[in-house]
Amino acid sequence: MSAIKKDYKRITTKSLIEMKSNGEKISMLTAYDFTMAKIVDTAGIDVILVGDSASNVMAGHETTLPITLDQMIYHASSVVRAVERALVVVDLPFGSYQSDSKEALRSSIRIMKESGGHAVKLEGGKEIKESIKKILNAGIPVMGHLGLTPQSIYKFGTYTVRAKEEEEAEKLMEDAKLLEKLGCFALVLEKIPAHLAKLVAESISIPVIGIGAGGGVDGQVLVIHDMLGMNNEFSPRFLRRYMNLYEGMTSAISQYVDDVKSEDFPNEKEQY
Repeated sequence: MSAIKKDYKRITTKSLIEMKSNGEKISMLTAYDFTMAKIVDTAGIDVILVGDSASNVMAGHETTLPITLDQMIYHASSVVRAVERALVVVDLPFGSYQSDSKEALRSSIRIMKESGGHAVKLEGGKEIKESIKKILNAGIPVMGHLGLTPQSIYKFGTYTVRAKEEEEAEKLMEDAKLLEKLGCFALVLEKIPAHLAKLVAESISIPVIGIGAGGGVDGQVLVIHDMLGMNNEFSPRFLRRYMNLYEGMTSAISQYVDDVKSEDFPNEKEQY
């Protein structure tokens, strides 16, 4: 039986839950600036994540930890100005919600008021329960994130697959059910075994969006720089490159340099 595909003029948190009910997969990509967000939105993406991965792909940091709340608001506001259809979800950066629930609420309110984003995303389960409750009580939609949580990289010590052992898998399932019970509208599962991700998706009513979590979930998310091949140094198993922009852009820029040096550019038709 094929999925029922509804034409949404504007994606909301309710739209995503309808998509899961109808068996329609959810598409999600990151974006961090106006121009890229405009292209991604026009192409028909359902959800744009203004990810703290901006710390890596935009600022060149090794981890997601250094990016600040002010920087996330800057990126998110740039994206929101470009978007007409997609739901815009904004990552709460490291240090903006873990310390206490009041700080989490203040951070979320700043994102919603100053960027115009539609929802926030937090990493973690039971340990951030109070923060999630306080944000939701303020009327701010929350997307959860379990499995590999990059903000905890120094705790894990590695980016390898999470929840392969029974104890961690059981905790992940418990956390997923807790996030649903608290009122999160969706959940990202990162880099966990495909069979576990499928089981989670079948066990809860909210959409489960995977990255390195197999095809048995309700949707997929990738970092835009990775799937377009702008980044040629990152090649995990779960990544499919739809273009090789690194090569294409390098070639075009090299040609431009040659044309300027040889005085081929600009020609007579390219000047006033």
